[in-house]
Amino acid sequence: MSDLETFRAETRQWLEENCPEGARGSGPISIGSRRLDLGQDVALWLERMAEKGWTVPTWPKEYGGAELDRDQYRVLIEELTRLGARPPLSGRGVNYIGPTLLEYGTDEQKARWLPQIARGDGAWAMGYSEPGAGSDLASLSCRAVLEGDHYVINGRKTWTSDAVDCDFIFVLVRTSPDKPKHEGISLVLVDMSQEGVQANPIRLLSGASPFCETIFEDAVCRADDVVGGVDNGWTVGKRLLQFERSTHAGINISGSQGGRTEESGIPERVRDYVAMTGGRIDEPAIRDRLVRYSINEQAQKFTQARAVEELKSRAPGFTSSAVKLTGALLKQEGDEILVEAMGVRMLGVDAQPSKEELAAQRQWLYGKSLTIAGGTMEVQKNIIAKRVLGLPD
Repeated sequence: MSDLETFRAETRQWLEENCPEGARGSGPISIGSRRLDLGQDVALWLERMAEKGWTVPTWPKEYGGAELDRDQYRVLIEELTRLGARPPLSGRGVNYIGPTLLEYGTDEQKARWLPQIARGDGAWAMGYSEPGAGSDLASLSCRAVLEGDHYVINGRKTWTSDAVDCDFIFVLVRTSPDKPKHEGISLVLVDMSQEGVQANPIRLLSGASPFCETIFEDAVCRADDVVGGVDNGWTVGKRLLQFERSTHAGINISGSQGGRTEESGIPERVRDYVAMTGGRIDEPAIRDRLVRYSINEQAQKFTQARAVEELKSRAPGFTSSAVKLTGALLKQEGDEILVEAMGVRMLGVDAQPSKEELAAQRQWLYGKSLTIAGGTMEVQKNIIAKRVLGLPD
């Protein structure tokens, strides 16, 4: 038996013996929040996987990982998927700021923050966009002024996802207002439990409030919690965005969820709402649209698998923009097809919508944000044109 086959057999046995039933199938996944109680099984699953180093399986052991190579990582994901085990830990800690610290953090920052992130001790929010600085991120105005051994932060951020449930936030701030706008920015780490940080939910069209506006009023952070050096935040912040986009694309291998390809169930769900004859959808337009969607869904899975297989670091470069964009468009198309099949039933015109119809309606509304969140479609197309295709400005 090869070393990889032995690893698979041992992994399969350990997962079967240690994954609680309540952490299998659909259900909640821990983001490490100290403010959320997700139940005994989810907490136990997180604890056991963190002990194993499999919350962040590719990280160095000294920082809470297991140092799995690419092939071992693929086996772990396959065995987790086979068992129906949910990731033990997700969120911006393991997927965004953790791998960024591995590249740009000081030895002291890595030793202090990374084992904590790997344990799921605290959820992280992302403080980038501002009311006047969205896609033009370099125009941000949130200020950080050095006072002794700490920075004092004033300003506001918007679209800070899940901020009300988070314990920490990494924030792009302006530390040198006299420098050109791209050169006077730093990335800092901030404790959200202090009085100077206030997160306010923003209600969306779907009725959900996953996004927030986060206000900083004389909030503080340690001077040695600037990541990558003072005024180097633009470089560090752009690298973090690649980790973010690769996570949206399903190809970030920092945590234990990269490369998972879950079935959308769209073809089966659509068939429940359309007329069929002999197992064939009667309506040609929906039938054609569904066939094209199914082909593209398989192509997306193959592309994800190839991207993970080709990784030489914990996140791809500009490939992440392409896979993120095609994944978002595919998800929106699936929602549109299901809504078309449901017709007016989704709106409750003739009768009260069922739970599935109501969920589809809300998902359709929420899905509109997917080509905005994590980098707008226009920004991704610009990156693909310039950095992947080499087209002129």
